[in-house]
Amino acid sequence: MIRRIVRMHFLETYVPEFIRLFNERKGHILNFPGCVSLELYQDADTPGVWYTWSSWQSVEDLEHYRQSPFFRDTWKSIKPQFLVPPQAFTLRSENE
Repeated sequence: MIRRIVRMHFLETYVPEFIRLFNERKGHILNFPGCVSLELYQDADTPGVWYTWSSWQSVEDLEHYRQSPFFRDTWKSIKPQFLVPPQAFTLRSENE
């Protein structure tokens, strides 16, 4: 099992649209093979900073999702709204 954390800093005017898009697409992402969970968090101090936290059965499952037309379409629509490039971290627990 792996965890994927993505930090995104958006133009604040885009945040409502991002939340709408996330909620609209969350179910589809959760139906991708290997996706166990997906959550969205807002930074407590910076309103334009958001994090997605997802769990995947394997790195291969995550990569399959990241190479999908669905991901590319989603990313294409949000990428112009970033104030700074997003940061992504893929983590594996020592206990797994």
